Amino acid sequence: MSMQLVHPAPGRLRAGAVRGLSAAMAGALATAAAVAGQSPAAADPVEEAPVEVQVNANLGLGTIDEAAFGVNHAIWDAHMNDPEVTSLLDDAGIKVMRYPGGSYSDIYHWEDHTAPGGYVAPGTDFDSFMGSVEAAGAQPMITANYGTGSPEEAAEWVRYANVTNDYDAKYWEIGNEIYGNGHYGNGWEEDDHADKSPNEYANNVLDYAEAMKAVDPTIEIGAVLTTPGDWPDGIVGPGDSADWNNTVLSIVADTIDFVIVHSYPGGDSADEALDRVSRLPGQLRQVRRQIDHHAGERSAEIGIALTEVNSKVEMNSRPNGLFAAEMYMTALENGVFNVDWWNVHNGPTEVNEVDGEIGFNDFGLFSSGGCVDDVCQPEVNTPFHPYYGIKSLTNLGAPGDTMVASSSTSEEVTAHAVHQADGDMNVMLINKDPDTSYPVDLNYAGFTPDGEEPIVHRYGRGDDDVTQIAAPEAGPQILEPYSITTVTVSPHSDEATVSAPGAPEVTAADSTSATLSWPASDSGTPVRYEVYEQVGANAQLLATSTSTSLTVPNLPPGSEHTVNVLARDADGKLSRPSEPVTLTTTSPQDSTCRVTYNVDTSWSSGFVATVTVTNLADTTINGWSLDFTWPSDGQSVQSAWSAQVTSDGNNVHVTDNGDNAVLAPDGGSTATFGFVGANSAANPAPTVFTLNGTVCNTA
Repeated sequence: MSMQLVHPAPGRLRAGAVRGLSAAMAGALATAAAVAGQSPAAADPVEEAPVEVQVNANLGLGTIDEAAFGVNHAIWDAHMNDPEVTSLLDDAGIKVMRYPGGSYSDIYHWEDHTAPGGYVAPGTDFDSFMGSVEAAGAQPMITANYGTGSPEEAAEWVRYANVTNDYDAKYWEIGNEIYGNGHYGNGWEEDDHADKSPNEYANNVLDYAEAMKAVDPTIEIGAVLTTPGDWPDGIVGPGDSADWNNTVLSIVADTIDFVIVHSYPGGDSADEALDRVSRLPGQLRQVRRQIDHHAGERSAEIGIALTEVNSKVEMNSRPNGLFAAEMYMTALENGVFNVDWWNVHNGPTEVNEVDGEIGFNDFGLFSSGGCVDDVCQPEVNTPFHPYYGIKSLTNLGAPGDTMVASSSTSEEVTAHAVHQADGDMNVMLINKDPDTSYPVDLNYAGFTPDGEEPIVHRYGRGDDDVTQIAAPEAGPQILEPYSITTVTVSPHSDEATVSAPGAPEVTAADSTSATLSWPASDSGTPVRYEVYEQVGANAQLLATSTSTSLTVPNLPPGSEHTVNVLARDADGKLSRPSEPVTLTTTSPQDSTCRVTYNVDTSWSSGFVATVTVTNLADTTINGWSLDFTWPSDGQSVQSAWSAQVTSDGNNVHVTDNGDNAVLAPDGGSTATFGFVGANSAANPAPTVFTLNGTVCNTA
């Protein structure tokens, strides 16, 4: 992100500071000084049928990493190291602080603390930053200067941090948004390299990694990727043979420890950005598949970090507070180990009004005390709504806790669940509706509450902080409009006498089966192990084994299945779930047809693809139909040629156009058609094609 702080004129919100506004707006701004401070309106009568929320403790979505909850600091921020800021971040469970700040990373020289062409605030040098990191019990995420720096400069930074000062800085990114260096026609990121291609970046990453790890081999190196569906994803630049991600990963996959993506969903409002969070799982799944393709067996060693995230619209608003909580948990549940909010302080850009409150479209978590014309923000370091959205996560989970599957029957209510290490179950319920209260019935599988009164925390209208509220005496939990409610219940009885199995690995796969192996439970004696597939919040038993490996049979060709392994003890109780793993079957090698799908060109919201169909049977086909399903919501066919193409939701049906109806046997001829497609986010290739009902090979 290339935003920087708008340096405010001196001043604080006070009665006389509100000028040039209507009386209603002025009153709202005065209330905004308390940020959360909208008086609660009388609750609407709850007439809705209860929303059913299902939580399944047998389906694990992964363990919350020690680096999960992070923020971005920046060297232009004079309030970066205020003790009040450090304390507030600590209270919100922030354990990672990224430095030196977005695009400034590629002009920043750490040793003399300069950023030629940019503003550097006093007291923001690396040692001062590390003082705040250590005071908060956090760790740094450091972005080494790729744009105007060198591997040698980065290696000396590692030496200073970890050898000279024993800061134990683990995570090091190589550059910020380097794809924004002008190679694709849009440039905001400084890059002095004569060659600005992804090939050059990737080879330089190897040089950086070699120099930096020679100083401290324990550090982890991250490479910059584009986010699927966001510019310039999928674009092949001049002189390149592939897009950014595939080029970079083809070179660095054997070296790097994690990849970096950013997400700013945008839209016309914070509500629209909040709805766009649903695109994130598909985007992250495509990144993981790209890593799988290039890293092979090493893929599991490469993490994904979401080192910048914000809605980029109505950013101080209450719905953006909901967005913050939703974005962090959705990312973590879908395989990200670190999420960093952009950013701590930034500055006002415009005055707007959302949910009866004045906002400043400020990227920051906290007020910088700036003004837009005569309208001024509240006092410096006053938290905005996204801060409380993130702070709400402290009541949901902490590093070491297990995220588990959950589902909701309402599009307006989302749910996230965490099984704590101490046995308690926490469920976060986010009501995205600004007008309606919803009753919620919570149901559990693989977990039995003790029946005692739950502990309930809420951040909603009228709350000036994340606040514990009374649990309902009877009936369902009521979710107020635009609110985050977290319910904590304790278990009824002791857990199983066996611990969760270790993380499973896929050791082999073909078109109809996959073989798994896993480390045994490290405590207790399992009677057997059971493999469960995640189907929403429902668990489907796939196979059982008395050893620590098994082959899952009867899987459809070209399909994906995310599973957990659990151990069952002699009393019939199931352990906690293992880490999840995804099984992917191949297309059938001995099929009587073959389909080749190729994206010829693409841009962030569309693409052109060519599909070639071959008959491998020993008899002629006269008249054919081809069916496939888009892997991601938002993919579609806009227009086509050399075939008749119709769609029903994500299902696509293609028939010959008469001229290409005959397919000779044994590969003697082919039929080729093309289409213009659209995608609103991820754009993975379809994996299963059926020709006249036969599943084809797609190798």
